[in-house]
Amino acid sequence: MPLSMNRDVFITCAITGSGATQDKSPHVPRSPEQIATSAIDAAKAGAAVVHCHVRDPQSGTPSRRLDLYREVTDRIRDAQVDVVLNLTAGMGGDIVFGPPEAPLPLNEASTDMAGAAERVAHIADCLPEICTLDCGTMNFAEADYVMTNTPGMLRAMGEMMTSLGVKPEIEAFDTGHLWFAKQLVAEGVLKEDALVQLCMGVPWGAPDDLNTFMAMVNNVPSTWHWSAFGLGRHQMPYVAASVLAGGNVRVGLEDNLMLDKGVLATNAQLVERAVSIIENLGAHVIGPEQVREKLGLVKQAARR
Repeated sequence: MPLSMNRDVFITCAITGSGATQDKSPHVPRSPEQIATSAIDAAKAGAAVVHCHVRDPQSGTPSRRLDLYREVTDRIRDAQVDVVLNLTAGMGGDIVFGPPEAPLPLNEASTDMAGAAERVAHIADCLPEICTLDCGTMNFAEADYVMTNTPGMLRAMGEMMTSLGVKPEIEAFDTGHLWFAKQLVAEGVLKEDALVQLCMGVPWGAPDDLNTFMAMVNNVPSTWHWSAFGLGRHQMPYVAASVLAGGNVRVGLEDNLMLDKGVLATNAQLVERAVSIIENLGAHVIGPEQVREKLGLVKQAARR
């Protein structure tokens, strides 16, 4: 296929994630204040979108607490820096089985399965412009952990997001996830101008080689908007690859902790590196207002 470079690129910064990274770098934010401050710094560095999870402020473990999401979004909205808010809705779909000869009962301490309304409760409360929709079920590399998103669950969550005026960002970890996302659009659950994040190199989803990446890109309909990311040391190469293939980019501490070998990064530093790569390719980094116009986003106030 001919090269179709994107000349107007937006950067998403994934601020903290839900992985067990909280003790691997002092720059991984835990408290709502730390998460919001890191998001604001990333916006100042050039990120038009900030993708936020929340963590328990003491332990750093992932959380679904509404009060933590409300504090993060309030702090970001109250800052004198404009940025598009993107909240995860991926939590609450974790099943951890027992050992192979005794998979049941489930590992109750690690399993976190919630209903559709509970999984999007913070979305309804905080009303970000974007929230994620993990568009399939897959094995993760962490023990016998399955990220569980059934067709019925995804239809219910997608309908709730759309009715709230929040744009779902389809998280596609493999080509089958894109296949089902197209079905959701065909059914009217998602709108035709869908938004996709191509998640490369997450075990055991799509591997992060370029042949697989282009297979993912070629399965995104031309009317959709998309971004992509790679994990760890592949984060910055995927900035270049995404722009060259016609997409937008995601960086941040959710996916990569390092700026250079042996040098721990901040979110702002990762965004600054991405800006440099994009501009050196001859493209332009666009801001939040242009992103809202491009994606048809609605900036709403949180419910009080």
